[in-house]
Amino acid sequence: MLKKLPVISGVSVDAGLSSYLQTVNAAPMLTADEEKSLATRYRNEEDLDAARQLIYSHMRFVVRTARGFTGYGLPLADLIQEGNIGLMKAVKNYDPDRGVRLVSFAMHWIRSEIYDYVLKNWRIVKVATTKAQRKLFFNLRKSRKRLGWMNQNDVTALSDKLDVPEKTVLEMESRMSGADVAFDMDNDSDDDTAYVAPAGYLADNRYNPENLYEKQTTTSSNHEKLGAALAQLDARSQDIVQQRWLSPDEKKTTLTELAKKYGVSAERIRQIEKKAFNLMKGELVA
Repeated sequence: MLKKLPVISGVSVDAGLSSYLQTVNAAPMLTADEEKSLATRYRNEEDLDAARQLIYSHMRFVVRTARGFTGYGLPLADLIQEGNIGLMKAVKNYDPDRGVRLVSFAMHWIRSEIYDYVLKNWRIVKVATTKAQRKLFFNLRKSRKRLGWMNQNDVTALSDKLDVPEKTVLEMESRMSGADVAFDMDNDSDDDTAYVAPAGYLADNRYNPENLYEKQTTTSSNHEKLGAALAQLDARSQDIVQQRWLSPDEKKTTLTELAKKYGVSAERIRQIEKKAFNLMKGELVA
């Protein structure tokens, strides 16, 4: 016979981590029959009290799993909260008739939520976006925690294990080794460290008057050189260069079309074009 379990209320990590851990560790463990009865009530009758009891009795496993992710520098309380979300999703999708205990079914959901949280919050800039990168990220993190800095043998072994190029392992290692830097320096930063802030060297110079003037002058000079270079050519050579290289892409003329126009072979047009370029080169590079 199913014994009556205490109804939970106000169990929250926000209330204080120490108090929360004491509460969830004191939660009664369920027997297989008790667990199946509660899960069946929730599935068939949408009994939310039964769902709460299932969640409450398994929170200790969330805490145990979350502790394994503390090496990423994220608050344990936040990791537990994310794991609890995974536990609730597991309870919602649990089928008691399959003969699998809830804790075994729920671990995938718990870890999945914590994985996503770590990847989204470990760095301002995401270090892993694809499935393969996420797998590499967590495996590399475990290897670095166990071995410290990785040597070439470690890189090769991990590359073979995950079936990814060594270059990919090294790129992820570099991403994980980098530190986040604030774009703007702090108000109390001194002059010796202020240069580190990207705002100091990533200025937007697109509308800088000096740069605009230099660009305009360079463009004008290039146009003058091109005009002088073309002036050295005869009319036919000028037309071939103009049609082949100085017209918009959709209006460019082919060698065959120019050959028909001048009544010569396409090879002859190519020879005229090459000779014209050689004559123009001296003017353009001057």
